[in-house]
Amino acid sequence: MKTPIINFVNEYNKNNKIRLHMPGHKGKQILGFENLDITEIDGADDLFHADGIILESENNASSLFNHPTFYSVEGSSQAIRAMMYLAYINRKNKNSNICLALRNVHKTFITASALIGFDVEWLYSENTTYHQTLINASDIEKKINEMGVKPFSLYVTSPDYLGNILDIKAISEVCKKYDILLLVDNAHGAYLKFLEDSLFPLDLGASMCVDSAHKTLPSLTGGAYLHINRDLNDTYIKNAKNALSLFSSTSPSYLILQSLDYVNFYISSNENVFVNFIKKIDIIKQKLISNGYELIGNEKAKITIDCKKYGYTGFMINDYLEENNIVSEFYDEDFISLMPSPLNTNEELEAVESILLALPKKTTISSKVFSYRKKKQVLSIRDAMLSEAIMVDVEDSSGRILQNTAIACPPAIPIVVSGEEIDDLDIEMFKYYGINKVMVVK
Repeated sequence: MKTPIINFVNEYNKNNKIRLHMPGHKGKQILGFENLDITEIDGADDLFHADGIILESENNASSLFNHPTFYSVEGSSQAIRAMMYLAYINRKNKNSNICLALRNVHKTFITASALIGFDVEWLYSENTTYHQTLINASDIEKKINEMGVKPFSLYVTSPDYLGNILDIKAISEVCKKYDILLLVDNAHGAYLKFLEDSLFPLDLGASMCVDSAHKTLPSLTGGAYLHINRDLNDTYIKNAKNALSLFSSTSPSYLILQSLDYVNFYISSNENVFVNFIKKIDIIKQKLISNGYELIGNEKAKITIDCKKYGYTGFMINDYLEENNIVSEFYDEDFISLMPSPLNTNEELEAVESILLALPKKTTISSKVFSYRKKKQVLSIRDAMLSEAIMVDVEDSSGRILQNTAIACPPAIPIVVSGEEIDDLDIEMFKYYGINKVMVVK
């Protein structure tokens, strides 16, 4: 597959041009890649009005994912806001202002509510804990039937930060039954399309989803996608660029665009790369389990360890890995998550395996599990975020209304959402996850 953006930049750099355009570094080697960092000069196309090489590159991505695909150079955060905007302005029932959502949303979804103005109805289940929201299609259907006004969309995060994947196919069937858009934060699952049996949300019936290319594919940080189901009304596809531009800088990074362009080449040139990679990870997981480790989540590429079941805290195992030159993706008191990719060499994967297996199992440590319960919403998310606020110690926050959503990031799940009243259990959670101050409505 061709790389039109990269080819253009390479051609541009063949002659030593005198650059009298932005950026100000003029291609001079300060950090070493400045000659690749250009802007919308003639021939370079325009991300939000693409009709040249960027359009060609996005068409290549669309061919790989088999659904209309649009680039974001500001991560899934930009794509999430654009997706929510498209869902909101195109909702069939204009009297419905409600998006039904699972609690384990990224903070960006909360800010999208404030910026766009839709309300959120939270969906809980018996398995809703701070780290995991495991819910099934019947739970969702029951909730929809209990609502007086049907939501215009259902928003889910799958995979979540610890590697739990929902049954998107079953959930999508419920959404279609009630004519509700299914929107998926698939930020951690860009590779799911390229498994032996695709787990890409749109292939399973979702209406729209977002991927962070930089999380699991060889893109620079900030590279992401907005995908729209090809069976959805053309209005969504025609307005996608406008939706993305509403939440974007007018100076998108050309370095990130080139990396997204390269991903197309990488995937098309390395058939079965993720199929073969997952086989390696499966072997490592089985060896860890045989050694006494308890792994959580059903995501193929991620290795998430329930550390206390092995006799350590997440901090302790992370320190052990760092001593052996291994850097984890995320760790806290309870868990540690590792995110290898096909670009990790066999030697690196073998080192991770041997070092983890060399750590002796100890007596299980009791773990504190925080379960979510329905919170008291005093103000809408938008009204709370637009209110005057003050910073207070968490010990002094009981009974106050949260102004700016408080999260432990990662895993980027809100403990309390903007507009909700803080109670004593929330304060306990804040302290447990190292949050000592919060913004409350003045």
